[in-house]
Amino acid sequence: MVIAYWIVGAILALFYLYSGGIKVMRSPDRLRPMMGWIDTVPLGFVRTIGILEVLGALGLILPPATGIAAVLASVSAVALVLLQIGAIALHLRRGEARLIGLNVALVAVAAVVAWLSTVWW
Repeated sequence: MVIAYWIVGAILALFYLYSGGIKVMRSPDRLRPMMGWIDTVPLGFVRTIGILEVLGALGLILPPATGIAAVLASVSAVALVLLQIGAIALHLRRGEARLIGLNVALVAVAAVVAWLSTVWW
């Protein structure tokens, strides 16, 4: 179970490091082609989502790697599930049901990581 956590958790963490990093670092003009919803929310909200994604990714890796407060890996995974549920709600509200496939997959992977992270409890 530990090996499975590190494989799936690392892949999820890499995804969120990239996704969150671009939300924090890129200008709205560079984000717009990837995220049609960016003009419907304040830029500060987009940056906050990016910061939360980066923190979630770090929370998946650092606590178990250091052995300090390893339960935070579970908390981070659950928080990422909730973040994606919010993303699904945003897409559905905008009439973009066809775009939620990635969000649904991320919910499933983050839920698996949350379950696998119980190895450190």
